[in-house]
Amino acid sequence: MTTSADHSWTHAGHGRAVSEDANPSTMAIATGLQLPAGFTAVADDPELGPSIALRMAKVEKVLREAIANSDPLADATSRHLVEAGGKRIRPLLVLLAAHLGDASRAEVVQAAVVVELTHLATLYHDDVMDSAPYRRGAPTAHEVWGNTVAILTGDLIFARASILVSELGARALGIQARTFERLCLGQLHETVGPREDQDPVEHYLSVIADKTGSLVAASGQLGAIFAGVPEELQDVMLEYGEKVGIAFQLADDVIDVTGLKQVSGKSPGTDLREGVPTLPVLLLRKAAAAGDASAVAVLALVDGDLSSDEALADAVAALREHPVTAESWTVAREWSAQAIAALAPLPDGMVKTALASFAEAVVSRDV
Repeated sequence: MTTSADHSWTHAGHGRAVSEDANPSTMAIATGLQLPAGFTAVADDPELGPSIALRMAKVEKVLREAIANSDPLADATSRHLVEAGGKRIRPLLVLLAAHLGDASRAEVVQAAVVVELTHLATLYHDDVMDSAPYRRGAPTAHEVWGNTVAILTGDLIFARASILVSELGARALGIQARTFERLCLGQLHETVGPREDQDPVEHYLSVIADKTGSLVAASGQLGAIFAGVPEELQDVMLEYGEKVGIAFQLADDVIDVTGLKQVSGKSPGTDLREGVPTLPVLLLRKAAAAGDASAVAVLALVDGDLSSDEALADAVAALREHPVTAESWTVAREWSAQAIAALAPLPDGMVKTALASFAEAVVSRDV
């Protein structure tokens, strides 16, 4: 197996990715790093906290090096979302899983960069398909440079992720390839909708398992693999990651219809306006079809013309107050509980505690 330590960085952003030296620039990033609230248990731990912060600083540094390009346009478009920030939840899970074994291995940081690059690549594509005007508080790439440039930038970033993961060996490359296949299938299935013989809610859950759960699962798995964690615990992280990823996306979708812009970072009702199927709306349709008059009334607003901010606000308010929203939160919490239950085989300690705390935080929306 070759690692990034075998090469030097080039103007295209390939090559040397990880150094274990805590150089001043890395230490400066680590000092200013704020972990998401869902990782409070990690941040407060006197040993695990500094270790995670230092390695996340390395991830952040390598992430920027990995998307650097000598071409001014490619460099600007590739940096657009990286510099807009983000919670970096997927690389955090790589690093946290690695603390079940030897987290100091250079491959761990490189794997963390790979999953974040893959995530960023999908965001460029998703924003084009959803016609989203903003991402992380900034105009989306397609709003700035157009759809074609945004799509090609996503492709370019995924190419960088592929270069880095190829250096980690055949197993990592296989995980990356299968994960990307699921990401694409999830988007495809969301686009075409459920089959006539398929339950819409089951279809929706399978879509978010592919679009969100798969990459979160790969994050935990890769962190465990490159830290030398036993195979059975690698499988634990795979199962936990899939379930916590589903819980995370379920909560995100409910937040869209509750108006919690300050928590989600996107305008309330974005999914409603774009016609993106989410659990609250699917449950609303099911209730309306069963004869619930209140659901029929709310559905009339949801399916109406939402081009004006006033109409969208009315639909959001009505859906927020309907019982299907509380029911959707219950489903999200069930997936969170399943993720926590999957952790049972892990040894007791701060890593297990932190993973459970994160699963709880995604549905209380402290992340």
